[in-house]
Amino acid sequence: MKSYLIAFILVSLSLFGCIKDDFIEDFVEPTLRITTVPDTILVNSEYQFEFMFLNNIGVEEEVNAVWSSSNTDIIEIDESGLALTKTIGIADIKVMYSNNEINLEEVATVRVGMSTVEAITERDGRIKTTSSYTLEGDFKLSENQGQLTIEFFEDYRASTALPGLYVYLSNNPNAIGNALEIGAVETFSGSHVYTLENIGINDYEYLVYFCKPFNVKVGDGTIN
Repeated sequence: MKSYLIAFILVSLSLFGCIKDDFIEDFVEPTLRITTVPDTILVNSEYQFEFMFLNNIGVEEEVNAVWSSSNTDIIEIDESGLALTKTIGIADIKVMYSNNEINLEEVATVRVGMSTVEAITERDGRIKTTSSYTLEGDFKLSENQGQLTIEFFEDYRASTALPGLYVYLSNNPNAIGNALEIGAVETFSGSHVYTLENIGINDYEYLVYFCKPFNVKVGDGTIN
């Protein structure tokens, strides 16, 4: 009986040690994001632009957005986001969505040239702790041929005392209900890499760390 009581106390202490705030608000500002952004599109060709709408808890929803081009002599774009390039130059591609509560837009500046060149596919950020435990470090995301790599550098540190520590990609820094679970943390110091298939570099905005058994957040990092 004593052993069960000791185990319960230890687990409870671990749980409360994870918590920085007594209440975590799941609300985030709705966002509209162009997820395919080339640097240059080949003249006299087609290119399919795509977007993502995330609601006020960071969950993707299908909505009808409006596409437009700042210069239709250079790039025309239809209601589905399919662009037709007509002459060499630069134009802004805009996607807009509105309802009774929000008005959102995203703009991407695109060149038309002699070849199609994808934009630089790297993003970065820094993990910071949201608990009393050590959790910090710089990271970089890169995408190559449909494969997403998350690289942590030598300054990465995570306390081994964090119970059931897992890392996620999410569009809501305070919740993992609709996040992508990368896996249990196995490296607690120094450089390491996660490799994910069929995940776009613009699909998520945050890396988040949770004590999974207790559903308690202990750290996060915005992907810039």
